[in-house]
Amino acid sequence: MGSLVLLDLMGGVALLLWGLHMVHSGILRAFGPDLRRLLGQALRNRFAAFAAGIGLTALLQSSTATALITSSFTAEGLVSLVPALAIMLGANVGTTLIVQILSFNIAAVAPVLFILGLVAFRSGARSRIKDVGRVSIGLGLMLLALHILLDTLAPAENAPGVRVFMNAITSDPVLCIVIGAVITWIVHSSVASVLLIMSLAYAHFISPFAALALVLGANLGSAINPVFEGARRDNPASYRLPLGNLINRLVGVLLVAPFLRPIAETLQAWQPDLAKLTAEFHIAFNVATAIIFIGLLDGMARLLEKLLPNRVQEADPSRPRYLDDSALATPSLALADAARETLRMGDHVEVMLRKVMAAIMTNDRALVDQVSRMDNSVDGLDEAIKLYVTKLTRGSLDEREGQRAMEIISFAINLEHIGDIIDKNLSELATKKIKRRFQFSAEGAEELSAFHKRTMDSLRIAFGVFMSGDVNEARKLLAEKALLRNTELAATEKHLDRLREGRPETIETTSLHLDVLRDLRRIHSHICSVAYPVLDAAGGLSANQHARNEVVAIAKPTELPSAR
Repeated sequence: MGSLVLLDLMGGVALLLWGLHMVHSGILRAFGPDLRRLLGQALRNRFAAFAAGIGLTALLQSSTATALITSSFTAEGLVSLVPALAIMLGANVGTTLIVQILSFNIAAVAPVLFILGLVAFRSGARSRIKDVGRVSIGLGLMLLALHILLDTLAPAENAPGVRVFMNAITSDPVLCIVIGAVITWIVHSSVASVLLIMSLAYAHFISPFAALALVLGANLGSAINPVFEGARRDNPASYRLPLGNLINRLVGVLLVAPFLRPIAETLQAWQPDLAKLTAEFHIAFNVATAIIFIGLLDGMARLLEKLLPNRVQEADPSRPRYLDDSALATPSLALADAARETLRMGDHVEVMLRKVMAAIMTNDRALVDQVSRMDNSVDGLDEAIKLYVTKLTRGSLDEREGQRAMEIISFAINLEHIGDIIDKNLSELATKKIKRRFQFSAEGAEELSAFHKRTMDSLRIAFGVFMSGDVNEARKLLAEKALLRNTELAATEKHLDRLREGRPETIETTSLHLDVLRDLRRIHSHICSVAYPVLDAAGGLSANQHARNEVVAIAKPTELPSAR
């Protein structure tokens, strides 16, 4: 009998956690970018930030998720620490709202939520409707899980062995706080742990005093996860926000813990329903903590900045700057981060292309060395971007997100190819020209410079197409590809005319001149690759271009790193 009760209890908790996960993931999929934008706008003063924290966490049902999103703002230096700490005070209050709602007996609503969620999920024409359906199903699962927990615990209420065991482990308030913190840390959800505590209290498995102590532990445990998940070891400043939130919770627990027995007696006289009593204490604790600390955030921010200063370190250009692992749970945010990093990689390639041409024209050996070092950075960023997007694609992506992931990987691969052409081909040509002290003819140098300028202009257009998906700019890029091919043929013909005239500079640089033209045209072809997915989505590709894309798509998987 005891084994069956324990098994049903574990099943109910698992169902509760899965329902919470569906609510969280559904909200992030449907409104992730909008929520992040709203959060960024709210981080202007502590009171607006506090309100935003309440709203965001009430939707996400995870103060940990709010902490990770906010930490990304503070780690990048986009916002100050005071409004970020205010966000977390609001998040602590926001996570109590669903607990307060579920403290009422609304289990009959679960079938309605299932039906509405299933209809939305199966018939939703747009992805957002499907995600709202996911949220509705998740809420229904949470209600069903609570119903299972209460039904499971009710028959075992009079079992003497169970009662003795529960009294033994919940008689000490410190032990209760530790147990509540550990359980919350394990399940990564204060909502789930507090709902479990409510079920235990409702079934009289634990005393009101023990229930309140366990709630204190749950609040403490929910602040531990962001310390490990939201901070980067290479940046001490990234620990400021999660550590500040943990300190707030810890001080609040230390202030309340000595008075738990009189608080429990007072609340029980006022609220005989132990489930509602637990939920009301949970929200009261977080509101009181917010009231106490919202005026003390300036001093706390100064203390945290003193304890955890910014690490002064030499910037490593090959190290990714925007690939935030905490964003992987939200595909739209992770894809935006990957696109930003790819654009940064493109900036490196642009500088390489400018410097290698300057080295060719001016015979500057130092520029050749700089280009070689920058290619190592480009290779490192390419590898990091592909690994990051590969991690993202292990989860479930909708069709649009999957297409964007492939666009990012494809553009990163093409940028890496451009870097290789610059380093392996153009840099070697520059070295050869410098070693032999060759000089182009005035006309030849002008032709190469003009060809190079048009290639640089196309690269900047490609960056815009990659970020915006502008169809007109994509068409402009492919039109320039055809024109540049004609320009290459015309430049080659002019070079041959000068060669026939017997000009000494043309004779000694003929191989260099034609090779530079060829390599710049190859680079331009890789640049134009970003236009094909945009035009394909708009239905603006010819059959020949479709065939070319299929060949490229077949080759792409060989570029992906193996997932280990």
